[in-house]
Amino acid sequence: MSTSAPEFTITRTLNARRELVWRAWTEEKELAAWLPSTPLESISFDVREGGHYRYTMVNSGTGEEYHTGGVFLDVVPFERLVFTWGHPNDPNSPVVTLTLAAHGDGDRTEMIFHLRGFAGHPGDKYMYDGWSGMLDNLTMHLREQKQ
Repeated sequence: MSTSAPEFTITRTLNARRELVWRAWTEEKELAAWLPSTPLESISFDVREGGHYRYTMVNSGTGEEYHTGGVFLDVVPFERLVFTWGHPNDPNSPVVTLTLAAHGDGDRTEMIFHLRGFAGHPGDKYMYDGWSGMLDNLTMHLREQKQ
């Protein structure tokens, strides 16, 4: 019987400097631009170790709200962001580790997204595919920022 927690990793190379990718993950206005159906006024981020965050995604068809939040566990600007993710008051939330590394001449960033606490794989139409789709949104947002 396995005792390790379920997990998955998604790696992307983005055509943006680490600072821009960091801002996209840590600034409320930037998050509202790429998180699907997330109004700016629903986002609150206190990006520091022990700081909390919250945001609400709204189903455009039904109006149903999905509240998400957690705690920042480790914050190393432009390099690493570790946070719990899920229902804002769940003490057993999964943990996301986001690692950013300058790639090539520094105008590109390798982003490693690792989620521990849920299994996921390409084509699951659930956890992995949901996050992969959100990272696609991030990629498009960063592309628009460069134009």
